[in-house]
Amino acid sequence: MKQLSPVDSIFVYNEQPHAPLHISPIMIYDPRTSEKGAVSFQDVLQTFRSRLQLSPVFRRKLVKVPFNLDNPYWVEDKGFDLEFHVRQLALPKPGDLRQLNTLLARLHSRPLDLNRPPWEAYVIEGLDNIEGFPSGCFAMYLKIHHSAIDGATGNQIIEALHDLTVVPGNFRKEDKWQAEEDPGQLALLGQSYVNLLKQPSKIFNLLKNSVRSISLPADIGQKMHEMEDHGIRELTRFNQKVSPHRVFGAMHMELDRLKAIKNVVGSCTLNDVVLAIVSGGLRHYLIDKDELPETSLIAGVPMSTRAPDNVDAKGGNSVSGMRVSLRTDIADPVNRLIMINADAVASKMYANAVGAQILVDIAESIPSSVAALGMRIMAATGLGSRNPWIHTVVTNVPGPQAPIYMCGAKGLLWLGAGPLLDGMGLFNTINSYNGIVNIAFISDRSMMPDPEFYTECIKRSFHDLESAVSRPLAAVKPKAARKRIIGKTTARKSTGKKATAKKPTTTRAKVS
Repeated sequence: MKQLSPVDSIFVYNEQPHAPLHISPIMIYDPRTSEKGAVSFQDVLQTFRSRLQLSPVFRRKLVKVPFNLDNPYWVEDKGFDLEFHVRQLALPKPGDLRQLNTLLARLHSRPLDLNRPPWEAYVIEGLDNIEGFPSGCFAMYLKIHHSAIDGATGNQIIEALHDLTVVPGNFRKEDKWQAEEDPGQLALLGQSYVNLLKQPSKIFNLLKNSVRSISLPADIGQKMHEMEDHGIRELTRFNQKVSPHRVFGAMHMELDRLKAIKNVVGSCTLNDVVLAIVSGGLRHYLIDKDELPETSLIAGVPMSTRAPDNVDAKGGNSVSGMRVSLRTDIADPVNRLIMINADAVASKMYANAVGAQILVDIAESIPSSVAALGMRIMAATGLGSRNPWIHTVVTNVPGPQAPIYMCGAKGLLWLGAGPLLDGMGLFNTINSYNGIVNIAFISDRSMMPDPEFYTECIKRSFHDLESAVSRPLAAVKPKAARKRIIGKTTARKSTGKKATAKKPTTTRAKVS
């Protein structure tokens, strides 16, 4: 039995029927590369069965403490049933991309059964009519509760289920797993009392780290002056209470083309380039609806806080986050990228210096009963949708740059899908795999009734940026760019009043 960390517990407390908190790797495979030229559902099931010992996530379930007086526990499930978790589906004819996206959106909208190990895998067959993929492909949609994994540990689970060669590996590692009895309520309450006695030391650590952060190094203090104002002054259609219904879409780009953009602009990273592409896509989408805010949209960007000597840890979350201005108020794609880079550099330096450890200490210093009550109050009052801290999430989860195989079937595409929250109805996931970068998104169906159009907007943004960097560019440093770009944005001076989100509309313009 192992207790969840305070950060992991937050995802349990914040789970809502209309806003489940699971994350989902999605892969598409070509079975023709396998030894038999085909892969059956039983082959996939056997792969899972032979590799359960490679991650503790597969066979442990959540047990909550009565009245949420303490963080929940992981207990090895004596009733574990693999065939409940691994399931088989098939698309009807013609088996096209629209059908696949619709199915993925429906699967993602359904909460996991938290009385069982919180994960499910769906083998989806019948992908016979998707452009760019051979007929007979199949997909695997794997959803795991966010309390069990973050992006990094999710990748480790994917890698555990796959091979680097067509011939599957033979895992002879002894399976030492043992089932556990569920703990009694009195035992859980007794342990919560012991943990409560440790609370003063946690608060002391919080104060110690907070005092330490008051005196920032000079270079970080200078960078803080270059940070954008990350306050949310205007809301969008994505910053309302979410419904239980989802839409899904994705597009892909060659990694080398993104590197070419990065190399031309200079100081920018690949992550900055992707942020600029998402920013441009949002800008095109909201302009079409006549809903583009005058001030820039703000993205939440998760950051791994996993220590270098802890890269092999399996399960749990080691994440923090920072807010980055997407500069959707800037029309020129290159100028937008330069400004995103300047803000990302300043935000990341500050987050690395003081943010990660303080956030962990804050989470650990709040009694579980208070945290759980706070989550319920936020859900009941709609506080999260009325006072969002960000407009959207953009998370980057790098994957392997060599092919991986499931039962000998070559992985062709690697996508991801994240959770939605009240007040945050658009989640963009970036996955890189085998020379391809994929941008996938999950949104609320009432907020985004036209996901195909948003996909086209992201594609248009990519082409806009690629075309813009092909023009001769002077070497411009971000600080100088900031001064030069001032006054060239499309935004008017903000009134400082927080606007309400406009009601979603369904009109759209054509995108070439």
